[in-house]
Formats: sequence, C-alpha cells, structure tokens
Amino acid sequence: MSNRRNFMATTAAALVLGAAVPVRAQPLTLKGASHLNDEHVYTRTLRRFFELLNQYNGEPIASVVHRNAELGSDKDYFTYMNQGISVDCAIVSPAHMSTFARAAPLMDLPFLFRDAAHWEKAMGEDVLKPIADEVTQRADVMILGYAGGGVRHIVSNRPAVNLAELRGLKMRVQAAPIHSRVFQSIGVAPSVIAYQEVYNAIQSGVINALENEAAGIEQMKFYEVAPHVVLTSHIITVRPLCFSGKTFRRLPPRTQQAVLRAGREAALFARQTETREDGAMLEQLAKAGRIKLVAFNERPRAIQAAEPVKQDYIKSIGAEAIYARIQAL
Repeated sequence: MSNRRNFMATTAAALVLGAAVPVRAQPLTLKGASHLNDEHVYTRTLRRFFELLNQYNGEPIASVVHRNAELGSDKDYFTYMNQGISVDCAIVSPAHMSTFARAAPLMDLPFLFRDAAHWEKAMGEDVLKPIADEVTQRADVMILGYAGGGVRHIVSNRPAVNLAELRGLKMRVQAAPIHSRVFQSIGVAPSVIAYQEVYNAIQSGVINALENEAAGIEQMKFYEVAPHVVLTSHIITVRPLCFSGKTFRRLPPRTQQAVLRAGREAALFARQTETREDGAMLEQLAKAGRIKLVAFNERPRAIQAAEPVKQDYIKSIGAEAIYARIQAL
C-alpha cells in the first residue's frame, strides 16, 4: 500500500507540475518531391538544395526527397505546398500556378525566348519577379529561383519537316490552355493527357506525339514509341524551384535566410546542369539509334503563325510589361 500511495502522489505531482515541464520539440524534417528518378536533374537539384541548406544553416536539418512520383505529380506537389502538408520543396511546371497567378503560364509560353543566351539573361535579371510575387501572395508558395534550360521539341511517331507535315498531328500538350491555342495555330491537334499516361497513349494510337526535352525523352523512354524528334526548339524551359510559405514561417530566422540562399544557388546549379546536359543527351540518344533528329525547316513561319494568339493571351493576362521587358533584353 505504501508503494502504491507513493506512486499516486508522484503521478499527481507530475500532473500538477506538467505545465512547467518543457516539451521537447519534434525534430525538423524537410520534405522534397520529384516525379522523376534519381538521375534526373530536378531530383539532383533538390538534393543539392538540402546540402546547401545544411551548409548555410550551420547545423544539420533532416531532409528526405521523394522521387519517382511517390507523392504524385508536380501538380500535386504545388497543392501540398499551398496547404503546408506533405511536401515543403519541389520543382513544378508554371502551368500548375495559373489558378493563383494568371500570368504564371507566361514562363512556359512557346516561342518566348529567341535562344539559350536570351533565356539565361532573362533568368539572371529576374524579369519574372512580378509573377513570383503574385504566386507568393496568393498561393503562399515561394519561388526561390528558376531551374530549367531544356530545349523542348516535338517528339513524334512520324517525322515532320514543315508545317504541312505537322498538320493534324495529335499531340499531348501541357494543361495550360495557351499551349493548346498556340499549337492549334500551327496546325497541331492538341490533347491534354497526364504525363504518366503519355507513353501508353502513343503506343495505343490515341495520340501521335508529345513535346519534351532530352531528359524527359530518356527518362520516360518515349523514344520506344515516338523515335522522331522534330527540332522545333519551341520552348526553353523555366521550372520554378518552390518552397511552402507555411513551412518557411515555421523556421527560425537563420534557417529562413539559409533557405533563400540555398534556393538561389540550387536553381543556378539546375540551369547550368540542364543546359550543359540537354544537348549532349540528345546527341547520345541519336548516336545510340534511339531517336532520329528531324530538321524542322519552317520555325520562322511557325512563330509568325503563333504570334496573334500569343499577343491576345499576353493582353488577356495583363503581362504586356513583363513580355516587353523579356523581348527587350
């Protein structure tokens, strides 16, 4: 009985004093996500970001990178970051931001950049900051920097050297409506299909083609069903490296500054890496006989045909000033 009374007394005292006993904080673990594999530059960029974050934070922060679409697609990641759950950091397509920022798909507008030098200058001078500010304000998702640099071409199960041969090509496009309108203007029949379903859609004859860069072609083995790469060079990719605003506000000030610095440097790493590897990978795939590079002879005519659609779209989203600054570089 004596032992029991002592136990009950000790328990009662602990309950009374419990409010004064400090509760140990849960260890911080930041979560990144990629729908691509370990070798893809976007997955490597997330790992680089966390390495730099530990370096600049001065003490280690636990992190995990979910890859191979373990947590869904980049559209899902943006939703998670907006809600402050499951994913803290990811590289996403600008199309998935359009609900919150009308001008976001401008980042991925076909025929926006003249060449790689023009694209890099635009990224370096942060001409997309008004869009990033709107995404932060309305979606509570921060854009730390810009990955990308892959040159996108039409990847098809049949060759096409001019606009006449593109006419009627059933092609998967991204979900942003402007993509459908631009490709319609050059004669393509666009179709919005989930990225993970594209291979089977081409194999079964639902579509003939998609548009993608070398890393995507290799990663998803699209060359097995669509071996012709029509060199349209219609997009140089811009892929925002994002971080959840809700997560950011939970971090101590020193870690917040480390996130911002690591994000800028990881995005630069992504651009430099993808720019360097993109052309080399396309050549390797061609030398291995997996793809056939098809010269497209009417790119200036395609740009001319798409221009009215582009101008109407730019006015509709109020992006005239951003577009003008990009073109003036």
